Amino acid sequence: MSKSKPITLGAAIFYGGLIAGILDAGDGVVAYYFAAGFNPIQVLQFIASGLYGAAAFQKGISGALVGLLAHFFIAFAVAAIYVGATRFLPMLSREAVMWGTIYGAAVFIVMNFVVLPHTAVVKSPLSLPLLLNGVLGHVLFVGLPIALAARRITNQSSFSTQPLNYKARAFRRNS
Repeated sequence: MSKSKPITLGAAIFYGGLIAGILDAGDGVVAYYFAAGFNPIQVLQFIASGLYGAAAFQKGISGALVGLLAHFFIAFAVAAIYVGATRFLPMLSREAVMWGTIYGAAVFIVMNFVVLPHTAVVKSPLSLPLLLNGVLGHVLFVGLPIALAARRITNQSSFSTQPLNYKARAFRRNS
């Protein structure tokens, strides 16, 4: 098996956030269709209800677009946090599957028990299947794609501290 070509820090955030955003949105659409009969527009309006409250459901497509933008903003922010952390905690890249799994579960917990209670979000139907889907979905569709994208930057010189140390030594010799 050949090694994947390394990518930049920005590309890891972009691809990790994009893939996580798409997979998580798809999972949410399917889960809320079966649990509550929501169509995709209503799922996105539900996300927008974090900003608008119940009025998001009266905003039609514009409410859904706000939900879509909010969803991807969060996905890219969550990706940026993980990718940024890999610069200080290399184990996050070395053991991407384990830490991505943990990170996905942590994102679910923080979003549902810290962030959402401080928004205007409409209360979601609560059920064991939705809870399990939420945790598993965030593990598989948020944490893992982000961690695997972050792992791709490991071999980049901008990730390693070695070139910085080398340049610093060269600078000291020349001064």
